[in-house]
Amino acid sequence: MNMKLLKYIFCAFVALSLLATPLNSYARKRTAKSNSQVIFTGDLANKVYGYNGKTPLNIYIKDGKIERIEALPNDETPQYLKRATARIFPLYEGKTVSEALKMHVDAVSGATYTSEALIKNIQKGLEQAASDKKNIGKKRH
Repeated sequence: MNMKLLKYIFCAFVALSLLATPLNSYARKRTAKSNSQVIFTGDLANKVYGYNGKTPLNIYIKDGKIERIEALPNDETPQYLKRATARIFPLYEGKTVSEALKMHVDAVSGATYTSEALIKNIQKGLEQAASDKKNIGKKRH
């Protein structure tokens, strides 16, 4: 490569880096200002097992309401997991954390162990979210 081309590539890289920095910091500020959180249940529900093992989830909460729930990689049979998530997750989505904590959701027939594990994971995650909300603004000693 000739020197002119290397200088051009370097200048383009520096210019793009400088442009990207303010955009990234703006995105972080917007995220920080918004009232959203993601609860990972893998650690919270580490003793909760479905038919073939643990069933960790991410619970997305925005402005105090459950935006969506996502099943993370696990060893459950895909067809049973799909059946359970399709029926259970929509029941929680759009509810406030306090509303969802009061719910009594039944397991999906034919995917009972998987369903029960998902429900317990959701419950643990929502308990954590409620606890986080209570502790916001409290002084630590």
